[in-house]
Formats: sequence, structure tokens, C-alpha cells
Amino acid sequence: MTAGAADAPRIGLTSAQAAERLRIDGPNALPEPDRRSFRRILFDTLREPMFALLLGAGLIYLVLGEPADAILLLAFASLSVSIAVVQEVRSEKVLERLRDLSSPFAAVYRDGIRVRIPARELVRGDVVVLGEGDRIPADAVLLEARDIQTDESLLTGEATPVDKIAAPAAALVRAGAEHSASVYAGSLLVRGDGLGRVEAIGAHTEIGRIGAALNAIAPESPRLVREVRRLVRTVGAAALLLCATVVLVFGIGRGLWLEGLLGGIALGMAMIPEEFPLVLTVFTVMGAWRISRAGVLTRRATAIEALGAATVLCADKTGTLTQNRMTITEGWRDGVALHAGEAELTGLARLGALASAANPFDPMERAFHEAAGDPAPSGGLRLEKAFGLRPDLLAVTHVWAAAKGAPRLVAAKGAPEALAELCRLKGAPRQAMLDATEAMARRGMRVLAIADAEAPPGDLPASPRGFDLRFRGLVGLADPLRPDAGEAVRECRQAGIKVVMVTGDYPTTAQAIAQQAGLEPGDMLTGQELATLTDEALARRIGSVRVFARILPEQKLRIVRALQNAGEVVAMSGDGVNDAPALRAADIGVAMGARGADVAREAASLVLLQDGFGSIVHAIRLGRRIFDNLQKAMAFILAVHVPIGGLALFPLVTGSALILSPVHIAFLEMFIDPVCSVLFEAEPEAAAVMKRPPRPASERLISPRRLAASLGRGVAALAAVLIAYFIAVERGLGLDAARTASFITLVTANIGLVVASRADRGGLFASLRRPNRWFWPLTVGIVAVLAGLVAMPLTRTLFRFAALDLGTIAVAVGLGAAPTVLGEAVYRTRVLLAALLRTPG
Repeated sequence: MTAGAADAPRIGLTSAQAAERLRIDGPNALPEPDRRSFRRILFDTLREPMFALLLGAGLIYLVLGEPADAILLLAFASLSVSIAVVQEVRSEKVLERLRDLSSPFAAVYRDGIRVRIPARELVRGDVVVLGEGDRIPADAVLLEARDIQTDESLLTGEATPVDKIAAPAAALVRAGAEHSASVYAGSLLVRGDGLGRVEAIGAHTEIGRIGAALNAIAPESPRLVREVRRLVRTVGAAALLLCATVVLVFGIGRGLWLEGLLGGIALGMAMIPEEFPLVLTVFTVMGAWRISRAGVLTRRATAIEALGAATVLCADKTGTLTQNRMTITEGWRDGVALHAGEAELTGLARLGALASAANPFDPMERAFHEAAGDPAPSGGLRLEKAFGLRPDLLAVTHVWAAAKGAPRLVAAKGAPEALAELCRLKGAPRQAMLDATEAMARRGMRVLAIADAEAPPGDLPASPRGFDLRFRGLVGLADPLRPDAGEAVRECRQAGIKVVMVTGDYPTTAQAIAQQAGLEPGDMLTGQELATLTDEALARRIGSVRVFARILPEQKLRIVRALQNAGEVVAMSGDGVNDAPALRAADIGVAMGARGADVAREAASLVLLQDGFGSIVHAIRLGRRIFDNLQKAMAFILAVHVPIGGLALFPLVTGSALILSPVHIAFLEMFIDPVCSVLFEAEPEAAAVMKRPPRPASERLISPRRLAASLGRGVAALAAVLIAYFIAVERGLGLDAARTASFITLVTANIGLVVASRADRGGLFASLRRPNRWFWPLTVGIVAVLAGLVAMPLTRTLFRFAALDLGTIAVAVGLGAAPTVLGEAVYRTRVLLAALLRTPG
């Protein structure tokens, strides 16, 4: 190859060519479903029934000659739409940040200059620079290759690195050359460097084809979303029926069709719980934000609901429970244990380093260089030949050339059974070595054997089996537990969550790490055993297994399915392409952000920015808090709609004038929305949130007990408001004054409903003591606005209020607070009676 030909790859595409191909082929990224534009979000929000009711009421006010009321309602409608749109846009931004995370950078040649661009902008024909430790950004053919090995386990499940060679155009016709010269998106360059020409991007890569196949595993619509939709449809249908009744009664019975329409709209606004979908959106978006602060990005915000119900957590060992940071801690030679720092173990490490890459990326290879204590263990030797790992021989052998005429040094390391074969160990020596291997594995070590030989000048054998290798000893590498792993496992056990380890490691090593991490004692099942079990036999064993060892990535999907069939809610962690089906099928798929494949991240519900078991457990803790607070918010919404709906129905029952018009209800909605979303979302977690079992997956968002309690509070608030209304009427204060008194009582009662819903357990004082940065600002703000509405003539006119004396205001406030005070008295009485019944004698 001439110098000019050699330099040709470094010219690459021109900027114009790249821009045109990017326009035609699109970005180098997997398809991104469910992306919603601002226009679509706005359109979906405008379709909400509450917005239609507000517009309808505004038009009726215009017909009635009340433009001020119409403008006020349109202002409320605009504010309501703005709140909803802002929350939805924030949700899309969460997903956008994740897409940015999933798009790494790549070095390419453009216009003959090496530049760094987002991997999304790679196009076919680009010349990409590949270096050791890089994640391959697209499918490519190698134009230059210097001692390249790639780890394609994310794609194939095979842990053995694959040797790659350059493929000049003239050589591509040779059988087998295309495969050996091809590198694939998502694989890892563990050794060497070179240049590649991009052949396929995005969905057309090998990874993309696997990602497209994931669509066959369609996730079910989240249960909470289905439940909220069903609740809104049910209540909405009842509200529409009552609205029609109100219109007909006013129109036919009294001849007041426009007033009847206003009354019907007011009733519809009072009864339709449009806050439910808004609250669900706010909680999932804010939940995603809170979880992201713990180093976990939410891929599907609505999947947060499953966190609080998780019963089984299937965790990888390497990098999840452990640090993925290998160190050589001990060794074995001729029946003698070796310890870190001893000369003999350092010598074994030096031989192991000679069987590694010069500048290794793999943590295990780096451990040998560090333990050798020499940044250049080759000591001036020249690497003459390298024999890589093969499926039939799990060993690496390097041949080093010394001075001219001197014997060459051969260094080998690999699986103990492979080195036993190469060194021709038999009988007692072989058994002693295997026993030592088993003993070290029981202590959680990853064990490799070391051997060396001398090769005379002349031709080298075609296989490492041709060398007269001498067994030198065993090296034990430890991958220490993450500092937070033990505490996180204990927290899971306290919370009733079973932790299951799923790993490809040696069974004895996996069992030892499980014990160190504090996993609950249980059975162990290997991948080989799993392959022989029928689905029925696996179902019988799955409940008692705590360690799955020597598991192939494709077997994870079967484990997930078996656990789900046993009634478990499964969280599964993974990082490989072949993990993606299991991540998609799991109730909570957790992908590794730092070392995971893009397909795994796309399939998962959560992505760890910092790979670790503690992050998963923290996300579960937050998931429980989110569901608890969501239940409180929903209980408040149900309770607060009872008095509002009751007041809207009151004229129908009594034949009196309207107490609440759409303007009043729209104002109350502006109070309800931030309270039920922002305030309840900010509620701190319960002290025992991780000391109770997972909630049943079938548990309804609003249980019968919680429904009864909410409706009871709402009925009590309605009674207080009606009492205030009748007192004002009996005193002859007039309709506007009665409306004002009842409205003050209603707002006060609503604040009491907030306090009662926050308390849940612990009573009124526990609620007031619990810190919530939004409670007092919102309460003070609501009281100030209410005071302004009653005090200012202009707002009194708009809301048809009247000025009240201090005594009437005090009575209204007292009546509004009464339901909460009475509820506290009932709670304290029940606590006292329960204590007395538990007391002997």
C-alpha cells in the first residue's frame, strides 16, 4: 500500500456529503417512540372537558351581557391550560435528557480533519476513529486495525473477545473476511486501535434490528393510568347526566334556559375530577425529577407506579452489587497460599500482565498491571505473537521476543481448567490445583491460572498447545462489594423485597458474594440446570432460588416470566443487548447507564447514571413515597368535590337561586390544582416507608376504606357550608351575603381537608408538625386572596359577594374548621379506646 493510499481513509467525507446523507438517512439512533411535540401537547390539553366547560360558561356570560364574568372565566381557562401544558412539557424534557445521555460522541474524519461529533450525526461512509475502551458507535468495516479485539457479549452473549483484522477492499471477497473485519454498534474495543468505515447506522445496525424486535413485547398500559381513566369516565358520565337534568329542570320547570345552562356547567365543573390526570402527570414528572437526583433517570415516567409494589429485585453481581474494580488479593503455588505484596504473588502478576494488553481497558487486565508494580512489565521485550481467547480454550498466550538468538518468553493466563490442559496437569497436582481454585472461589475470588514457557528460535506453533507450558500458580482477583450494597440489601429485606442475584459467574464465587452482600439464604440454580427444567419445574423452584449463576443473557427473560407467573412484581437490572427483552418484560427494567448498551437503555424503565445497587433501592424508596402521596392527593380530590358538587346541586333540590356559579368553581379549581399536585407531591416520606411489605400489585389507588373516609370528610364539609348559608339567610343578610359566608366556610373547610388528608395516620398535630415547604405558603396565600376577594368592591362585584361583619366572618371560619376539629376528636377517641382495650384488667 502506498503512502497516499494509506492516508486516504483520513480524508473521510466532506461536510456537505455528511449533511446530505444525514438528511436522507436520518440520525444514527434507535427509533424514539412516544415523542410529543409542543403542538400535540397543547392540542391534547385543549381537548380536556374542563376547558370546554369553562369556554361554554364564558360564552353564556357574554350572551347574558356579563363580559367581566366571561373574561374572568377565560383567564381561568388559560391558566388551567398553561399549568397542564407546562407539566407535560417538563415530562418530555425528562425523556429528552435521557436521549442526550444515550447518545455518545465519536471521532471522525471530515474534510480531512479529525473532529469529534455526537454519535447521532454519524452517517454511512464516515471514517470513524476507534481506540481501546471505545464503544463502537455504528456497524463498520475496519480499514486499519492494530491488534484489535472486541467484546461482542452485549450483542452475542459470548464473553470471549473476538480478534479483528483490517479488510482492504481487495480482500473483502475472501470467505470469512467480511465477518472478521466487521465491528458492530454497541460492542466494546477491549484492545488495540484503528479506523473503520461506517456501513450501517441506527435501526439498520445489528443492535437496531434487535431493538426493533423488542416491539413484539408490548408493555401493557400502566394500571394507574387505566384506573384513573376508568374513574374519570365513570364520574364524568354521571356528571353529564346530572348536568342535563339541571338544564331541563331550570329550562322546562322555570323557563330559565341560560341560567339552567350555567347551573349545569357549574355542576359539571364541580363534579368532573379533571384533577386526576393532572395530578398523575405532575407526580410522575416530579417523581422522575426526584429519582434523577438520586442518579436514576426515568425512561418511562408512568412506570414509577410499579416501584412501590416491587417484590423481587433481580440484580447483576458485577458492577451492581460489586464495584467492577478488580484487584489481586491472594494467590496459590505448590500448596502454599500467597498474599498481596509477597514477591511470589508479584511474580505471578507480572506473568499475567505479560499475557495482557500493553494499555488494558478491562478491569481484570488492569489489576495484573497494578499488582506487577511495573508500568512496563515487558521490560524491553517485543510482542511477537498473541493467541487470544477461544471458546474451546479459555486462555490468552503471548510470545515475547528477547535478544537475538535468546529463547523467547511465553506467558499464559486463563481459566484453571484450560491451563491445566495446556500444562498437561494430571492426577494429584491437577486435583490440588482444582481444590485450591474452589477454595478461593468460595471466598468470592475470580480465579485465573498462570503459566510460562521458553520458545527456541524458529517457527512458532500454530496453537498454544504446541508450547511446553509450566504451571506457575493461581491468582485470585477480588471485585469488592460496593460500600452501600450490604445496607441496601438489608433495607430490601426489611421492606419485604426479595433480592435475587443473576450472574454469569462461577457458582461458588456467586454464592460467596451473595453471602457477603447479606442476601437471604436460599437455593442456587445454574444456567445449565435452568436449561433442563420445564416451565412447570421452574415454577416450583423459582420461589426458593436466591442465586442464579452461569446464566446466559437470553435466560434472563425466562427468569422474569417465571417470577411474574408466580405473582411477583419484578425489577430486573441489566446492561447488554441480550438483556433487553428481559428488561422490557420486567415490571421495572433497570439499565446500567455507565456501561450499558443503548438497546438496553431503550428497553428499560429506569437508567442508572451511576451503576450500583443502592441507586435501585433508593428509587424503590422514592417510588413508595410517590404512591403514598398520590393516594393522599386523590383522597383530597374526592373529598373536596363533595361540598362543591353539593352546593351546585343545592338549587336543583331546593328551587333556590344558584349559590356557586362557574366563576366561583373556576376560582376553587385554581386553589385545588396546586394543592393536590404541588403540595401533596412535596410531602416527606413516612418514617416506616421501607419497613413495611410491598403493597399488593392489585391494590387500588383509592381503596374502599380511603374512599369512605374521603367521602365522609367531604359530607362533613358540605354540612358546615350549608349551615353557614342557612344562618346567613335566617339572619336576613341577603343572597350575596349568604353566598359570601358559605364561600368563606367552603375555603376554610378545604384547608381543613388538606390537613386531614396529609395526616392520614397520626392525627391533626402530626400533620401540622410534618415539614412541607408548600403547606404554609399556599395556606397563607389562599387566605390572603380570599380576604382580598371579600374586601375589595371590584372583586365583590365580580364574584357577587357582599361585605360581612367580623362576627359573621368568625362564624363562617369556625364552621369551616369544625369538621377537621371533630375528625381529630374522633381519631383521639379511637386511639384512647384501642389503648384501653389492649390494657389488661
